[in-house]
Amino acid sequence: MTGRTVMRGSPASNGFRMPAEWEPHAATWIAWPHNRRDWPGKIAPVHWVYGEIARKVTLGEKLRILVNSPVHERQAQRILTRVGVDPEKVEFFRIPSNRGWTRDTGPIHLRREQHGRPELAIAGFAFNAWAKYPDWDLDCRIPARVAAATGRVLLPVMFREKPVVLEGGSIDVNGRGSLVTTEECLLDRDVQVRNPGLRREDLGVIMADNLGAPNVLWLGRGITGDDTHGHVDDLCRFTGPATLVLCRESDQKDANYRALEENRERAEGFRLEDGGRVALAFIPMPAPLRLQGQRLPASYANFYVTNTSVLVPTFNDPNDRIALGVLADLFPGREVVGIHAVDLVWGLGTLHCLTQQEPTVELPPRA
Repeated sequence: MTGRTVMRGSPASNGFRMPAEWEPHAATWIAWPHNRRDWPGKIAPVHWVYGEIARKVTLGEKLRILVNSPVHERQAQRILTRVGVDPEKVEFFRIPSNRGWTRDTGPIHLRREQHGRPELAIAGFAFNAWAKYPDWDLDCRIPARVAAATGRVLLPVMFREKPVVLEGGSIDVNGRGSLVTTEECLLDRDVQVRNPGLRREDLGVIMADNLGAPNVLWLGRGITGDDTHGHVDDLCRFTGPATLVLCRESDQKDANYRALEENRERAEGFRLEDGGRVALAFIPMPAPLRLQGQRLPASYANFYVTNTSVLVPTFNDPNDRIALGVLADLFPGREVVGIHAVDLVWGLGTLHCLTQQEPTVELPPRA
């Protein structure tokens, strides 16, 4: 059965969970960039950055690309051919989008094995353009359209008979039952409100029932310049079942200093799903980048893990080298690759924001 379905009990009670990003992928999903307002004056160089991302991703897995039209598909094919991407590793889907931030609008995959049969499904969270932008009529339909195109079951996420809004960039999971997020994003009641009336306890139930992550670890605020109002993938990420890497700011006068230090203090008290302590590692922040006076959300935490590599945004900054070194230590089995992201971050996001992983159907052995 494909498309929307109804099952008895929650996805988690039926064996589904959201795998960690470093678990084996069948593919990576992206949406070919087309909204010029997202990258003012930069859409042409951004296309070439996407080409470089595609080249690295396809060294270890398939790349599935959402395109708005045949024109966009031909444009993408031309650029990917010129940068040397194997066309056999690329699959296009005529599924239109308003914007290209696939982490937030693309399919969040769940996986289970029942009666010896592995299966993938897609979590059907709602989307409202970060409770900020007016145009999201195409973006909100992407998970259902991907489910229909790939033969996956779509599991609508409801709480008290209302759809639950959630963006992929607002959470990060270790695949074992723990999830990290921020109060600024998911508990905001005044600025960018996703789910009016939902409390911390309600969101804990939602994460447990729909993602298989009952252990929710709450950080405070996100970084300055993040127009999502607190996405966790700009400040803190799981790099293993028991390890979190957090951004730190050394300049006490910087706008991010206090929030990042408060998050560090919280993280030092975190406990995993089994009661064990979380191991912490730290990466620096790059020097501030601005566009027309606006602080941009430049962060090394917005990296993306593929089957063979870790793609890390870089900013022509002395701290690029330090961040790459820390992440190389945390991902010893993968090549850590810097991707020039000064143009990308003009769109207020970088590598993790524009990618979404699709896990393999087969379950990997547990360590």
